[in-house]
Amino acid sequence: MLHSIKYLFLFFPLFLQAQHPVAVEAALKKAGTNRSELEKALQYSNKTGDSLKIKAMQFLIANMDIHSSSDYYWENVTGKKITYNELDYPDFEQAKTAFEAIKEKNPGLKPKPIIYKDIEVITADYLIQNMEKAFVAWHSSAIKNISFDDFCEYILPYRVSEEPLQNWRAVYADKFKWINEQIPSKGFKTVMYSLKDDYIFWFTNTWNAPRKEPLPRLGALQLLFRKEGPCPDLADLGVFTLRSQGIPAAVNVIPFWATSTGGHFMNSFFDNSMKVFNCDFGSKYFNENLEREPAKVLRMTYSKQPQTLASFEDKNNIPVGFLQQQNYIDVTKDYWGTTDVKCPLYTSTTASKIVFATTFNGLSWRPFWWGKVENGQTLFSSICKGTVLLPQYYSNGKFIPAGAPVIVGNKNEEPKVLLPDLTQTRDVVIAEKDGYLRFKLGVIYKLFYWNNGWKLIETRGVTSAVESMLFTKVPKNALLLFLASDSKGLERPFIIDDTNERTWF
Repeated sequence: MLHSIKYLFLFFPLFLQAQHPVAVEAALKKAGTNRSELEKALQYSNKTGDSLKIKAMQFLIANMDIHSSSDYYWENVTGKKITYNELDYPDFEQAKTAFEAIKEKNPGLKPKPIIYKDIEVITADYLIQNMEKAFVAWHSSAIKNISFDDFCEYILPYRVSEEPLQNWRAVYADKFKWINEQIPSKGFKTVMYSLKDDYIFWFTNTWNAPRKEPLPRLGALQLLFRKEGPCPDLADLGVFTLRSQGIPAAVNVIPFWATSTGGHFMNSFFDNSMKVFNCDFGSKYFNENLEREPAKVLRMTYSKQPQTLASFEDKNNIPVGFLQQQNYIDVTKDYWGTTDVKCPLYTSTTASKIVFATTFNGLSWRPFWWGKVENGQTLFSSICKGTVLLPQYYSNGKFIPAGAPVIVGNKNEEPKVLLPDLTQTRDVVIAEKDGYLRFKLGVIYKLFYWNNGWKLIETRGVTSAVESMLFTKVPKNALLLFLASDSKGLERPFIIDDTNERTWF
């Protein structure tokens, strides 16, 4: 018995040494039948004897369980999968022509969306090749002094977003090798300008013509093959390009504009000192600064970030969208003047401990940030100045106003709570304004104020040429909305002061 115990202690250190780090083991347990592939990749990195490669592979696998590909395939009316891969053809035009022939032979052909979880499908060979090429790019890059941690986060990852996985590194490394060749003589920033010029020459930004197929993002090789895509694809293209050259790069997401409709995608690139160079390839002009207020600017990472809401809150309690992700950091203050905003909250019967900041975008209040409920109020961090937000609870898939709208001033004044005063009303004149409002014959206009929902004040129709409209009994201290019957969903909320001056948000 003593001998058995002796041998147990002799082997115990070896047993411990063979174990994976806790985060890696947790990911492996989610891999199912694909665990053997991931362990094969880990064994490869261990055999290299390179401590950095060992840590790099562990980093990829430990954070892999939050990543997946959103893709699709074609099936006929009987549900049979039809074999078709656009990359099998010389160019995109020939691929489209070939697909038209397939459609003629298969009436009723339709796309079938599918999601592949990385942890369940990725192969050891793919991970190994990606890691080795990433290390080569890192060591041979014209951008030096990049730490191992920054390498892991902004050069090593095999994917950018939810694109289909493809073997992209070698192709991009060759196509864009001129970047590293030119940086020593021309400088980092100048070469980034040249990269935008290069993209303009061969890549078409289709921002106003979204894809009809169920493919949120193009794969890295599809970007080069199709040579077109909206700003999310263009931002991904920038990351693939720079990472292939060993230059740290990331996508920045503006989920919603705070004073306009829609959102945006752009890039952050990093120089020798990890100084950020903000780059918007999707803009007409190469402007490093934003021209309007974002609700938030979030830098996407590969690794899980502990400060995200989804890192500790059940996804069922989080609205569908980016807030359900764990891999982003808030960099809003790098792009716009911000302040932390305290919001008083209504007394609520909901058990929710989280309240969401929502911004008015596309005629709806959209969730863009969150705060904890504490003593009848909440604190929203790093909110852009010159905006208005509405705190709301989220329960059973629906939003419930948690407080009145709050204006975040451009100066250092306290945020203004817009509780409409129904006991004090006044006459308000809505006048035409170049670039904002023109009254049109036959169109009906309605003025609303917000009070836990948009409440109608009055309706006016245009039967003859007018340049202004008078509305009576408008509550003071109210957030207003002016809607036309031919609305395109671009209207903005506003306030009117005692001099009849309008301020749009």
